[in-house]
Amino acid sequence: MDFSMIGPALSLALACIGSSIGCGIAGMASHAVMSRVEENHGTFIGMSAVASSQSIYGFVLMILMRNSILAGSLSPLTGIGIGLSVGLAFMFSSIFQGMCAASGIQASAKQPAIIGKCFAALGIVESFALFAFVFALLLI
Repeated sequence: MDFSMIGPALSLALACIGSSIGCGIAGMASHAVMSRVEENHGTFIGMSAVASSQSIYGFVLMILMRNSILAGSLSPLTGIGIGLSVGLAFMFSSIFQGMCAASGIQASAKQPAIIGKCFAALGIVESFALFAFVFALLLI
């Protein structure tokens, strides 16, 4: 049995799990707030989708790791280490980004002028996923 693709699969699976949880958390807040306010619905929906970006990073990393393993420049065991550690970073980043989006959605329902400032916090959380992605690229 060939276990060489476990690492690439972990990077994508963990990123997608985190993105779905993060988008779910933010989406629930978005639905609740949209039922109470008449404006900014599109912004709330957009904010709730921000946590999905980590699944894209996981997908790109999966493809690059797969190619490196098939080329022989990355060992399967190293791939598991990278896939697990970076996949967990993607997962936790997505979940906390969803929580951040949920609180931003709720706060901007009461005070719509702060919605732009709420996106700044989402960008800060996103940066940790980007750091993990870049570090993984340096390792493969």
